[in-house]
Amino acid sequence: MANVFTSLQSIFKIPELKRRVLFTLMILVVYRIGGHVPTAGVNGQALAAYFEAQRGSLLGLYDMFVGGAFANATIFALGIMPYISASIILQLFTAVIPYFEKLNKMGEEGRKKITQYTRYGTVLLSLVQSFAMSMYLQNLGAVDGLPIVPNPGLGFTLLTMLTMTAGTVFIMWLGEQITDRGIGNGISLIIFIGIVARYPTDWLNTIRALQMGSVSIFGVVILTVMMVGIVAAVVLMTQAQRRIPVQYAKRVVGRKVYGGQSTHIPLKLNTAGVIPVIFAQAIIMFPATIAGFLSGNVFMENVAAMLSPGSWLYTTLYVVIIVFFAYFYTAIVFNPVDLADNMKKYGGFVPGKRPGKKTAEYIDSVLTRITLPGALFLAFIAVLPYFMQQQLNAPFVFGGTGLLIVVGVGLDTLSQIESHLLMRHYDGFMKKGKLRGRRR
Repeated sequence: MANVFTSLQSIFKIPELKRRVLFTLMILVVYRIGGHVPTAGVNGQALAAYFEAQRGSLLGLYDMFVGGAFANATIFALGIMPYISASIILQLFTAVIPYFEKLNKMGEEGRKKITQYTRYGTVLLSLVQSFAMSMYLQNLGAVDGLPIVPNPGLGFTLLTMLTMTAGTVFIMWLGEQITDRGIGNGISLIIFIGIVARYPTDWLNTIRALQMGSVSIFGVVILTVMMVGIVAAVVLMTQAQRRIPVQYAKRVVGRKVYGGQSTHIPLKLNTAGVIPVIFAQAIIMFPATIAGFLSGNVFMENVAAMLSPGSWLYTTLYVVIIVFFAYFYTAIVFNPVDLADNMKKYGGFVPGKRPGKKTAEYIDSVLTRITLPGALFLAFIAVLPYFMQQQLNAPFVFGGTGLLIVVGVGLDTLSQIESHLLMRHYDGFMKKGKLRGRRR
């Protein structure tokens, strides 16, 4: 604990790091303020009452990522999700379309073009999603006698499209400003703060549950201990990696000798990150969302009931889909053949393996083996909220996509702060051994 406080003090002793941290906090405050500015022409009270019953659908999942802005139809209702969707689409394009694959291999210039295409895709997706959102709001009618859109029509549709698209573009700009001038990945931090913003409400709900007697103090203590252990396990699995040793042969170029050093290839147990859980949730929640739109359709209602959270069919399919997407997305983002070719080009080799095809096959086999425990752990974290609520009567949602994102983004941001501290001879947050929090 003393190490943490010393590191926090060190942050404000470094002018550049201090400016970056304060700038990041300022941008996040701006984002949270914008998340409370309502879209014109929407009855927020009626809409909030409707979304209270949609927590187990795709709409509830989307609302979690944007920090409640979707349920309140604010100017940031779409959040940063159109940008995330465009980024994933472009990433998939780099694996299947030769033009984008070529751009990806062009270095900095190619990445700039891909970033520009991602921005165009963000605007296009925002226009489509904001149009769908406006039509959806107008078709909801009234809740408890209160019309959600008092004055529907073309004017409301155009205004909603303009407002929400501008809001998403502004959030994208905020995220890029954090990445360039702040600390951490701006887009990830925006999602992070949207999820963390719900935590105070969860703790208030827990206190109310204690006061009402629906949960005991002993139960809260058990839940707290479990939460600490689960967070520690998520941190461990997020950081876990399998290191493949690599040796570089010596090369003589003129009078200089290159290579000869040993290094390693770090293969993460969870290469795909949180993407498999997001894809799996979107697929498994789709029937319930459609059933909500088609009220009165007996077939869809039966399908939604069979796939209700907590049922054996829901849990089984959820786990299978997560494992599938963990392997699928890992295959998309990690290419052992390219890695082996690059190693061979620069004189690198895995001891005991022939350069080229044999090395690629070895890396692929190792990656296939370590992806399974990572995928099963993702599945465990994904189904954890339903277990805690049904079996332990937890008064809040803990686990799932939110926990994975919060831990992953938190570790990434801390590592960036750590690098700034170590560059200036300060001890970081994650230092092992004896504390030395002084300048050398």
